[in-house]
Amino acid sequence: MKELDTDNELIEKLRIGDVEAFDLVYHRYAGKLYAFSLKYLRSKEEAEELVQSVFLKVWENQKNIKKDTSFKSYLFTIAYNEICNLFRRRKYQQNFFDKSMIGNPEASVETEDQIDFQFVLEQVEQIISRLPEKQKTIFLKSRQEGKSTKEIADELGLSPGTVDNYISESLKFIRTNLKDNQFSLLLFISLFIA
Repeated sequence: MKELDTDNELIEKLRIGDVEAFDLVYHRYAGKLYAFSLKYLRSKEEAEELVQSVFLKVWENQKNIKKDTSFKSYLFTIAYNEICNLFRRRKYQQNFFDKSMIGNPEASVETEDQIDFQFVLEQVEQIISRLPEKQKTIFLKSRQEGKSTKEIADELGLSPGTVDNYISESLKFIRTNLKDNQFSLLLFISLFIA
């Protein structure tokens, strides 16, 4: 298989279980996913595990990968969801830990960076919750579920142009609400737009 295969060509081959295509996709994106994950997890081991988890999900769901999907967005959406789940688990564990270790200030296990990420994630989720209902539904289907414009349009009985407009308006609304916080804005762009 040639190195220059496009993502669409690789998706076609991946959908029929082509191991060589999977290997090529892995080598094309594993480093980028690792760097992305490491930025937020601050742990090489966790970042490596997350990359493995993302590609395991890709392999397990190979037949369901849509042909018109941006493969990069698909991968980074999975990574984003895995990071969010990890931080939610940590928050739950931290709450439990805090209750069992009341009065011990040395008991904190979250780093400042992890708390920052958690804060930004909550901030973005609060802004998303303020979107009009239909706009919010479309945005979440696109960015969290990784669905294509066409899939969303078919599912909701809308034109692809209308779906694109809703997504564009949502992104604009979120960016506007994050404009005073550069860190939050950069994180949002890397998670939802990159």
